Amino acid sequence: MKTLIICLSYHHKNTAKIALTLAGILKAEIKTPQEFNPNDLSGYDLVGFGSGVYYGKLDKSLLELANKLPQITDKKAFIFSTSGRTGNAPKFHQRLREKLESKGFSVVNEFNCAGFDTFGLFKLVGGTNKGRPNEEDIKEAEVFAQSLNQQAKA
Repeated sequence: MKTLIICLSYHHKNTAKIALTLAGILKAEIKTPQEFNPNDLSGYDLVGFGSGVYYGKLDKSLLELANKLPQITDKKAFIFSTSGRTGNAPKFHQRLREKLESKGFSVVNEFNCAGFDTFGLFKLVGGTNKGRPNEEDIKEAEVFAQSLNQQAKA
């Protein structure tokens, strides 16, 4: 199974830590949305899309990329993110999930964990979720990647 991870992580590299963990288990390439050509999907069986969450939404570059993707069939995808607030992954991921499904992807699973956040008022108090993603988050990402391997084979 050939896997690609498209990830944007720029503030504290929280999402990049998760992407590297996933890539290690899935033996995946990692590209930014800017590095990926939307017409180069044919060589991949599974495609992951990830970013930090900003104002309750994934980075707009992932949505712009999803808009450029061609209609496909029989392609599996997953979504992952890091955020200052956790537990809202379905809401955070909703727009991207709907766009991917409209393009023909089957979104097989989603993952979200806490990330160090110094945005807005959090900056005044030194941030929230210091040290996140932590070792426990990384272990959860490993379990998530292993489950993706199983789902992709099914």
